[in-house]
Amino acid sequence: MAVSSNYEWTQKIATFYASPSEFLANTTADNFMQDLLRILTDEKMSESIKVQILGILQEFPILFITSVSAERAVESVFNIYLQLPLAPKLVNLKCHLLLSVTAIVIATDHLVSHEKILKNLVKQLLDLVCGTNDHKNGMCFRPLRAVACNCLREFEMCYPGLLSGKLELLSTLLRKEVTPLHQAYTLLFSQVLKNAIHSVSQAHSASEGAIREMLERNEEIKWKVLEEQRDLGTAIATHNFSLLPSADETKELKSCVSLLLEESFLLTPVAQAVLFRDLSQVVLMVHSLSPVIFRSQILRLFGTVDISLLHTMLYMKATFTDSLFTNEDENLLLKRLVVVAQHPLICVPLKLFYLDCLLHFPENCPINSNLEENLPVLFTSKMANCLFPTLFNDSSIMLARLNLLSLVCLENAVDERGVSEIFDYLMSLYKLVDINGNRERIVTFFQAVYIFVSHFYAHELYMTELTIHLVQLYKKHCSLAPHMVNLLSSTQNLLEDSKWPLSLAGALQKLIVELPLEQLNPPNLMWHLKVLARMAKEGTLSQKATVQFLLSVIRGSDLCRMGDWRMGNAVLAVCRNLLHCQNQEPIFRDLADLLQHIHLWFQDIDIQGHAHFYYALLTCLSVEKLAGIVAVGSGNCSRTKANSLSLMSESVNSSFSILPLKHPVLQLIPAEIEDSPVSPTEKISNNLEADYLEKYLDQFNDPGFASTITLKFHLCFAENVDPHYHKIFTILLHFDLQNSHYEPLSDLHVPCLLFNQVPHILSLVFKPQLPFPFTMHTTAMFTTEEGDTYCNQLEPVNISFSQLFLPLPVPLSWPSEVKSSLFNKLWASLIQTESSQSVLSRFCFKTAQRPLCELISLHFQKYVVSRHLIPESYKVFLFLPPCINILFKLEQMDDIVKVDIVTDNWKLLPFINSYLEDITSEK
Repeated sequence: MAVSSNYEWTQKIATFYASPSEFLANTTADNFMQDLLRILTDEKMSESIKVQILGILQEFPILFITSVSAERAVESVFNIYLQLPLAPKLVNLKCHLLLSVTAIVIATDHLVSHEKILKNLVKQLLDLVCGTNDHKNGMCFRPLRAVACNCLREFEMCYPGLLSGKLELLSTLLRKEVTPLHQAYTLLFSQVLKNAIHSVSQAHSASEGAIREMLERNEEIKWKVLEEQRDLGTAIATHNFSLLPSADETKELKSCVSLLLEESFLLTPVAQAVLFRDLSQVVLMVHSLSPVIFRSQILRLFGTVDISLLHTMLYMKATFTDSLFTNEDENLLLKRLVVVAQHPLICVPLKLFYLDCLLHFPENCPINSNLEENLPVLFTSKMANCLFPTLFNDSSIMLARLNLLSLVCLENAVDERGVSEIFDYLMSLYKLVDINGNRERIVTFFQAVYIFVSHFYAHELYMTELTIHLVQLYKKHCSLAPHMVNLLSSTQNLLEDSKWPLSLAGALQKLIVELPLEQLNPPNLMWHLKVLARMAKEGTLSQKATVQFLLSVIRGSDLCRMGDWRMGNAVLAVCRNLLHCQNQEPIFRDLADLLQHIHLWFQDIDIQGHAHFYYALLTCLSVEKLAGIVAVGSGNCSRTKANSLSLMSESVNSSFSILPLKHPVLQLIPAEIEDSPVSPTEKISNNLEADYLEKYLDQFNDPGFASTITLKFHLCFAENVDPHYHKIFTILLHFDLQNSHYEPLSDLHVPCLLFNQVPHILSLVFKPQLPFPFTMHTTAMFTTEEGDTYCNQLEPVNISFSQLFLPLPVPLSWPSEVKSSLFNKLWASLIQTESSQSVLSRFCFKTAQRPLCELISLHFQKYVVSRHLIPESYKVFLFLPPCINILFKLEQMDDIVKVDIVTDNWKLLPFINSYLEDITSEK
C-alpha cells in the first residue's frame, strides 16, 4: 500500500532530509511534489506533517524545475491557504503556507510574468498588514501579520522598488501600529523608503517635487516592470547617486527619518542595525540631508555590547567619516575596541572580531588607502601594551595579538625594546614546544614564527638567533620536519628577496649531513630525508654534501637489504629533486653511483626500476635536454614544472601520461533488448494441473533464480570526430551507474574500432535490486596509431522504465489461458494480502489521440495475456527483475480508458505513472 499514515510520512520526510539526491534517485521530482501537494489537502494528516512538508517547499524550491510545476504548486498552496478558516488553531499552518508561496515565487523566478498570481498574493499580504493593532482579528492572529510583513519585505529586497507606490500607506500603518509588531512595520517601511529614494535618484530628470510625490504616493503595483527591478539591488550597493531636493522636501524627508531614529530604541539590536544601515544609505543618496541626524544615536551606541550594533557603527563611520565622528569619538571608539578585545567574559570569536576591527579601523583621515592591515594613527603604544599576548591566551587570540603588536613595533622602528619583548615571548613558546610539544603548541609556535619572520626579517640579529634555535629544536625533535618544510616554503613565498629562508635551509642541511650513522635509525632517517628532499630544490644551495651523505647511508647500512619501499621512495624523492639542479657537475659522479647502487642492490623491484630510470636520464641526456624534460625554470620552479618529472616516472614500463579529451570520440547507441533473458526454474513444470501460482511465486525463492536485464549497445564513433582518432586500439570501457539500486558493471575491453566500419556490439548485463530508471555514465580509455593514450567521457545513456520490462518467467508452452488464469490469481492474491509493499492504483486517460488497440500494439503487444472485444479490454502482465510483478487491466469506457494497476512493490508507482503519462500523451 502507498504511504498514507502520519508515521510513514514522518519516516519519508526524514529519509528525504538525510539525502535528498539519493531520495530523488528513487522517484521523480514532479511525482514527489505531487505527493507533497496531495498530502497538504488530506484532512487525515496532522498539522505537524503538513508543516514539515511546507518546510521542504521552502528549503528546496529547486524541485520546481519548470514554470508549469512552480505555478501549479503556488496555486495549490495558495488555494489551501484561502480555503482554511481563520481559526486560532490554524494560525501556525497559515503562516507556513504564506511563507511557502512567497519562497516558491521568489526562489524559482518562474512566476515573474504571471501577474494574476502575484497580484492576488501581494493583495492578500497587504490586507493582512492593514489590520493594525489586532483590531481586525485579535491578538492570536498577530503571527500571521508578522509573516505578512516579512514576506512583503522579502519581495521588496528581491525586487527593489516593488512597493514604492505604497509608501504613504506603509507610513500610515507604521504610525498606527503600537504592538510589538511595530518593529516589523518599521523594517518594511525603511526598506521600501531606501529603494524608493534610489529609484528617484536614478532618474536624472527627476522633477523638483519628486521626493514629496514619492512620500505621498499610494498607487497600484506596476507588475510589468517587475522583471527589470531585480537588478536594482546590486546597483544600490555599487553606485552612489545623489539628490539635491528643495528645502521643503528635505524637511519632510528629514522628519520621516528622524521619526524612525527616535523610535529605534524600541527595536531589538539586530533590527536597529538593519534600520541604521537602510537610513545611512538614504542619507548618503540625499545630499541635503546631513549625517549629523545620526548623532544622538551614535552617542547611545558607544556603550553597546551588541556585535551587530558595533559593526553597524563602524559601517557608518566608514561611510560618513568626519562628517559624523569627531577625533574624540574616534579615540573613544578605539579605546572601546581595546577594552572589549581583552574582556575575560567575551568569547574567542568576538575577541578576534574586535582585533580585526582594530587592524581595519575606518579612520577619519587615513594615511594610506589600501585595504591591507594597518594600524590607526590614534592607536598608541599604551593601548597596545594592554593587548600583549600571554601563554594563557587561546592560540588564535595569541596569534592575532602577536600580529597586532608586531605592526605596532614596525610603526615605532626607533624603539628596539618592543621587538626584543616579542622575541622573548617567542622563545617562551619555543621552550614549551621543546619540553612538551603537543600538536596545538607546535602549530601555534610555527605560526608565531611565521608572523615574526614576516614582520622582522630585516633584523639580522634576531633572525640569526631564531635560526640557531630552530636548528636546535629540530636536532632534538626531528619529527618536526613537516613543520620546518612548511615554514621554509611559506616564508620563501612571502619574502622573495630575503636570505633568511636559504640560511635556515643551509643550517638544517648541514645539521643532517653531519649526523653519525649510529643516530640514523629508520624513523629519524625518514624525517631527515623529507627535509633533504625539500633542500634539494634550492638551486643556490650546494648539494654535494647531500649526495655524499645519501651514498654513505646506502653503502654503510642494511637499507638496501631490508628493501623498505617507503624508505627507498624517500631516498629517490631526494634524487628526483636533485635532477632539477642546473649545475650537476659537482654531484654527477656521486649521484650516478648512488642511483646505480640502488638499482643493483635495493631489494624492491619498484625502487630498482625507478632508480634505473633516473640513472638513464642522468647519464644519457645532456644537462640542457634534461632541463627541458624536467621543465626546470629557475631555482624555484613552479609546482607544475616540478611535477613533470614525477609524471614521467610514474611507471618504468609506461612512462607516458594519459591525455584527457574534452569532446566525446565514442558513443553508445542502445540496440534491441534480449528477447527472453529470464528462464523459469525447475519449480515450474508443464503440468498445468499443478498449483501454478504457488509454483510461480516459489521460484523467486530459489537461489538458482537470477533475474537480470541484458541490454545491447552499439559502440561507434561520435559525430564530427577528428581523423586523428579514426583508428583506436585497446579500448577500456569503465561504467558508472551512480545508482545504489544496481550492482556495479565490470570494465569491458574492446580490441580496436575503425571508422566507417561495423560498430562493435556490447551486451551489458544489469542486475537490479530495484528496477528504477537510471543514467549510465561511461569513460573510455584508448590508444591511437601514434601510441598516444587518451581518456574520454562518453555522452550519458538514459535507461528508461520500459527498457526494464521482461517477459514472464514461465514455460513457452503455456497457453494464453493459463497465463490469464495466473494473472487473475496473482491479482486477487496481491489485493487480499496484508503486505505493506502491495498496492492498487488507477490511471485514466482519453483516447482522442489514438485508439486503445493501437496503444496496446505499440507498447504492450508482447505482454498481453488476455483481450476482449466488447467492451474492449486487455490484461497486461509485466515482469521486472529481480522479482517484481506489474499487472494492468485496461478497459475502454466511452472516450476514457481506465487502467487498474496492481503491483507487489509500491515504490514503482511514480515510474509507472510517468510511463503511462508519456505513452498516452504521444501524438
